[in-house]
Amino acid sequence: MIKSLLRLLITKQLNDHSQPQQQQQEQRADILQQPELYKDLQQNVELLHTIYAHCSDVVYRSLLIGGQRNAILIYIEGLSDCDRIEDYVIAPLMREDTEPFTQLGQLVERKINVAQVSQFTSFAECVNYLSSGNPVLLCDNETIGLALGLAKWEKRSIEEPAAETGIRGPREGFTETLRTNTSQIRRIIKSPLLKMEPMKIGDYTQTNVVIAYIEGLADTALVEEVKNRLRRIRIDGILESGYIEEMIEDQPYSPFPQLLSTERPDVTCSSLLEGRVAILVEGTPFALVAPITFFSLLQSAEDYYQRFWVSSVIRWLRYGFALISLLLPSLYVAILTFHQEMVPGSLLISMAISREAVPFPALFEVLIMEVTFEALREAGVRLPKQVGAAVSIVGALVIGQAAVQAGLVSAPMVIVVAITGIASFMIPRYVAGIAIRMLRFPMILLAGTLGLLGIMLGIIALVLHMCSLRSFGVPFLSIAVPQKRELKDILFRSPWWMMDTRPHLTGEYDRYRQASGQKPGPERVDKA
Repeated sequence: MIKSLLRLLITKQLNDHSQPQQQQQEQRADILQQPELYKDLQQNVELLHTIYAHCSDVVYRSLLIGGQRNAILIYIEGLSDCDRIEDYVIAPLMREDTEPFTQLGQLVERKINVAQVSQFTSFAECVNYLSSGNPVLLCDNETIGLALGLAKWEKRSIEEPAAETGIRGPREGFTETLRTNTSQIRRIIKSPLLKMEPMKIGDYTQTNVVIAYIEGLADTALVEEVKNRLRRIRIDGILESGYIEEMIEDQPYSPFPQLLSTERPDVTCSSLLEGRVAILVEGTPFALVAPITFFSLLQSAEDYYQRFWVSSVIRWLRYGFALISLLLPSLYVAILTFHQEMVPGSLLISMAISREAVPFPALFEVLIMEVTFEALREAGVRLPKQVGAAVSIVGALVIGQAAVQAGLVSAPMVIVVAITGIASFMIPRYVAGIAIRMLRFPMILLAGTLGLLGIMLGIIALVLHMCSLRSFGVPFLSIAVPQKRELKDILFRSPWWMMDTRPHLTGEYDRYRQASGQKPGPERVDKA
């Protein structure tokens, strides 16, 4: 009985405490739905005080323009340039020689020395401008406000991409500032056909998102599909492009990514030139590119900057080591457990001697080593850079050697796991590497239970799954179909003077990217 009374009393107190908060939220929502500002300046200021209650960083600066009309300048400290506000807005407006004005447009022309000035008429627009760092100016007897383009906040300078390094190519990477990222793309693609359409996502964060594409190259249906998927997102906030990626991809339960994430402007621009669409998100240095194929995840930007022979050889190495990263441990387990007759006699004797003191079967042995290796790799990534690499390398050496001497694992198993780990580093896209690393474990389990038959079943299931994947309607394995114009950039990297066409699924609107017959060589001059 006493517990019930206490529970009722606590519930009543919580409800009484939450009622004022609910009333304030409803009041703020009603204010933001007001279609226009009021002519009374004091009334507008009181409503803005209600919206920004308990916000110590919101500054209200009262002004008397030319000693004639009351006004107020509102900005958020830390998001606006206070020095320029003082020099270009407050000082000119406070001078007593300011001529009388009947419209705000006259005031802008005469006294406000700011390049970008926008007008607004509602509280919702006022809040959007303030949240973006733009100071707003409200005058008495005016239902129109002015938003001044004086936003300024601390931002990271342009640096080399940390996750996509290369020997040859541009060293610039995206930053967390959206306008810096769009300017880098605009600096590379100077055509006015490059379109960047803005959008806001997130009820609380109001994150700025830009959809970039080249008009005439990108399919209009693809652009509209991207817009529709972004409009359907209903969420409190967007903190990174990964939020958007999970909400707009075709099959979210697949281990393979269906959008390409990159922090390189040159990769983004090359995708735009192939008729794809890029999604830039404020607050993250990673842009999303759609649609993509499986082979896009195995291609590096540096492939197109090196000589084509070098790029082709490296690309074949990459394909081979991707298969090694997926299948080598499972093949080792299957052969050692079920198919010993496939191993030469001398090698089989050597492996049997090394496994004589190991108490575990090959399946558990490889699982122990793979899990340990993955843990060391993740520890090296999460630790500070000064000690992360040392911990991962020294840890692998020490643990591997100690495990062999203790008889927990065999020396061939350490070699197999080490080769597999090195092979996974050959994959240029981190998300693709993670997908293959995840799929490695079910392949090992199939190999340990069914042998080579289990590996074949796993490969068949994996290929069927990849064939069913779509990236904004484009089949994930579409380039695997033999087509002459596609194989120029899949099986090997052809010279640039041969790649005169764009991909057929994304570049059909403008098929040819360059003139034909540009094979270099000495000019032949006929002798007279």
